[in-house]
Amino acid sequence: MFNICNYNFRSVNLFVLGVFLIFMGFHFIFLDLSMFLDWELYSLDSVSVTFTLYFDWMSIMFMGVVLLISSMVIYYSSFYMCTDIFMIRFLFMVLLFIFSMMLLIVSPNMFSILLGWDGLGLVSYCLVIYFQNYKSYNAGMLTVLINRLGDVAILVCIAWLFNFGGLNYYFSFHYISNGVMFLFVLISLAAFTKSAQIPFSSWLPAAMAAPTPVSALVHSSTLVTAGVYLLIRFYSLLENFNLTLLLFLSCMTMFMAGLGANFEFDLKKIIALSTLSQLGLMMGVLFLGGPLMSFFHLLSHAFFKALLFLCAGLIIHAMNGVQDIRYMGFLSNQMPFTFTCFCVSTFSLCGLPFLSGFYSKDFILEFLSFSGMNLLIYLLFFFSVGLTVSYSFRLIYYCVGNYTGLCSCQSFIENIHMVSSMVMLTLFSIFFGSLFNWLVLPYIDLMILPLECKILPFILILLGGWTGYELSSLNFFTDKMGFSFPLLVNFFGSMWFMPKFFSYFCYSILNTSHNYFLVLDSGWGEYLVSKSPYLLMSYVSERLMALHFNSIKLVLMGVFLWSAFFLILFTNS
Repeated sequence: MFNICNYNFRSVNLFVLGVFLIFMGFHFIFLDLSMFLDWELYSLDSVSVTFTLYFDWMSIMFMGVVLLISSMVIYYSSFYMCTDIFMIRFLFMVLLFIFSMMLLIVSPNMFSILLGWDGLGLVSYCLVIYFQNYKSYNAGMLTVLINRLGDVAILVCIAWLFNFGGLNYYFSFHYISNGVMFLFVLISLAAFTKSAQIPFSSWLPAAMAAPTPVSALVHSSTLVTAGVYLLIRFYSLLENFNLTLLLFLSCMTMFMAGLGANFEFDLKKIIALSTLSQLGLMMGVLFLGGPLMSFFHLLSHAFFKALLFLCAGLIIHAMNGVQDIRYMGFLSNQMPFTFTCFCVSTFSLCGLPFLSGFYSKDFILEFLSFSGMNLLIYLLFFFSVGLTVSYSFRLIYYCVGNYTGLCSCQSFIENIHMVSSMVMLTLFSIFFGSLFNWLVLPYIDLMILPLECKILPFILILLGGWTGYELSSLNFFTDKMGFSFPLLVNFFGSMWFMPKFFSYFCYSILNTSHNYFLVLDSGWGEYLVSKSPYLLMSYVSERLMALHFNSIKLVLMGVFLWSAFFLILFTNS
């Protein structure tokens, strides 16, 4: 009971602070305020190592959204994790995770960004391996090894920024020099690893080994969105370069994740792949030149994705840990409140009109129509939106079909405390998009489109819903297609074999490092050069100890010889 009260107390504190920060964000927008706090830690020549905090409407709004979602997740976790003997440890890890994200959000300085960035990576590894089984250990190792690439990029970026006289991105990129291209590559690499863009996408579905409340927090507003937020802050650097390649990789990530989700049957992995698809959408519109629209979709996506994960967690809890959607069905009668929240979050993910996701997605697609990009990018964007609707409606059809699946033991219990946290996120998933669109955006461009371009997203929603229904009903055809075209189905359903490639890559890296350790650290050079004085002295000391402890006659003979030597010496003198 004490643990639950501790959870509820932290949840209330975070909720109050989150609401306060959102209203403070409104205040900063209306008065066009920003606050810059700077502490100098060390100064070397013209470079100052400082700890810096920057508060503007973007950072304050993002912090408010993260704290609101975190409060709901912690309140939900108080009953979801009530049977866990390490509840307090789980709470402290989640709070440390939230603190690391807060530090990352308010840091314009690469030195303090690294603290939050590494904090996210370390705590996420601890949470992924939380259940301490073989699958969790593999997923945690894959997650931490891929994310370490981005951490190294941030470290090299800090060293390289010494050439510019400071570590703050607000002051360092107002002019272009030869070294800025290197910074651009490093920042892009760090963001791509943290936000799981191609070719670093394999760790995101693997991180589903963490508890479901952690997945709701990670995939909505914290870990995976850190890369997008970093690029939004560094957009003054990005806009000076050609972003076509990065745009293409983001579009391919969105397309690949949508295809993979339509072939997947694991409930949490489908939602994880939808997160990957939405991250590709945020990155894509950012590289098209719309950082504000990317931030808009980041915030609106945070609410309905957290809600989607919490609903999935309650469904899995009721199904006794079963995550396969083929075991589910008829949930609308058994879990009406959960299913209502689940449908609202899914419809918002699809971009159905007048829900939260509609305002940001429709704004992005209209902006894409005016961007002047080629036909390939245009088709990838719109086809990926259709795939999003397809796997979302497929998920709904599987969960509410008129069969009970294959699970023989079901306990459909809707905890009132879990449902209350989900209802709060449902309200945000409905109203946040219009609220942000009308009150927060500093300016909105007037875009006049032809009728066919305007109704194209609605046509894709209808086609995607029909495709999802067909994929959910043609089970025999799906199995037959898997037997007829195994390579094609496995290629689309396994993220284009990226998890296997990266698993082999990580294994080869570890094997190579072990061989280098045997050859260099434990080889002949170490044995002959570094250890030879130690081995010589060890050998001499062993012999002396053998003489002293194993032969009393030698000791007495030594005493007699020394006595005779001193006697002769004194006699001669």
